[in-house]
Amino acid sequence: MQNKHVNLDGSVTLIDKPAKKKILFACVPADGHFNPLTGIAKHLQLAGYDVRWYSSANYKHKLEKLQVPYYLFDKALEVTGDTVDEIFPARKAMKNPLKKLNYDIINFFIARGPEYYADMLNIYRSFPFDLVIVDCAFTAIPFIAEKMKIPVISIGVFPLTETSKDLAPNGLAMTPAHSFAGKIKQSILHFVADNILFRKSNQVLKQTMLEHGIAYKNTAIFDMLVKKSTLLLQSGTPGFEYYRSDLGKNIRFIGPLLPYTSGLKRKEWFDKRLNQFSKMVVVTQGTVERDPEKIIVPTLEAFKDTDTLVVATTGGSQTKELQARYPQKNIIIEDFIPFADIMPYAGVYITNGGYGGVMLAIANHLPLVVAGVHEGKNEINARVGYFKLGVNLKTEKPSPAQLKTAVAEVFNNGIYKKNVEQLSKEFREYDSYELCAGYVNELLQPAFTGNSKSFMQVANN
Repeated sequence: MQNKHVNLDGSVTLIDKPAKKKILFACVPADGHFNPLTGIAKHLQLAGYDVRWYSSANYKHKLEKLQVPYYLFDKALEVTGDTVDEIFPARKAMKNPLKKLNYDIINFFIARGPEYYADMLNIYRSFPFDLVIVDCAFTAIPFIAEKMKIPVISIGVFPLTETSKDLAPNGLAMTPAHSFAGKIKQSILHFVADNILFRKSNQVLKQTMLEHGIAYKNTAIFDMLVKKSTLLLQSGTPGFEYYRSDLGKNIRFIGPLLPYTSGLKRKEWFDKRLNQFSKMVVVTQGTVERDPEKIIVPTLEAFKDTDTLVVATTGGSQTKELQARYPQKNIIIEDFIPFADIMPYAGVYITNGGYGGVMLAIANHLPLVVAGVHEGKNEINARVGYFKLGVNLKTEKPSPAQLKTAVAEVFNNGIYKKNVEQLSKEFREYDSYELCAGYVNELLQPAFTGNSKSFMQVANN
């Protein structure tokens, strides 16, 4: 491609125009891994990069709506939260939670890495990408970085998984210890986790890396993915993360990443009852959890026929049945409501602890009541409790009485609202998309030389 340059004498010179830099996005096939990356993809696309996506068929229609070209899984086995038990029937019969967790780490994550890599090699033949941007659980990261020698930016879509001497092993949802005895306990737990609890999955990871000639230093899979990334851009801010004296030098905080919105005007959702109740709570289980009996039903039971308005979003699970079951005037149940339309009216957000939803609640100054254990939600919810942003019920199935007590605590104790507002202020100090674009620009077009500080150095100060 060429640009025209008009000379002083009026003549025209054709100048070669640099080709667009090519960026390939990819993610684990789960909403919480896909949605936070969409805003970055559109921002970079509008900035002039050639952006494409390697994706599960689950996101075909969303990518078409975003107008982002895509490549679908080919050699990679398409395993999602909805299909995992169907594809791996042995999993469903497992009663031991630790055994099931190791099984999931091996089959949902580790085993998929070489398959993702094989697909990406094929994509590279027709689309020789200069950079890859993935979610932090995408297990092809070491293959791309070490075998393809292409820089990889991973996006932290849940709390940091990097191992630290200051913390207990990731996944145990233990808050930082400050006493000498507590720190000794953390060290012992690291040994137990590596050599007993996750021995099976660590052995499979080691064998997989050795088979492909990738350097391996006895780390767990999610810790390894952080260390193998050129950069890890963490959604959120330091105020929602435990302090680490040994934080990896490749880690940067970029503020909360929320799903892409077009910015086009739409009709705002509204119900007159939003202005008729002095207290209001919003409850949701996200789009993955299909059993409304876990949180939605206990919440409805706790507050039906009270002076508290309950707005429940089901994600499409049993909405009509729940509407018929709970016809009370103080209850609103819908498949989906834009949270931006209802959070300003609410006083408490009840959730199982999806990272994106928690980020959104904090951004909207909304304290939380959280009840979730599986899929890493225990770590998210532990932070909610530790930083006093709300009440962590530490269970997957709270009772109506537990929820009622927790909501009353949040309404009556101003510390939660104060802390959420303070963290929300910290969130606003980060321009997530511009920070991402700056890191991408530096990796693809290094323009800082001599004594000048790089964008990464400036942004990290």
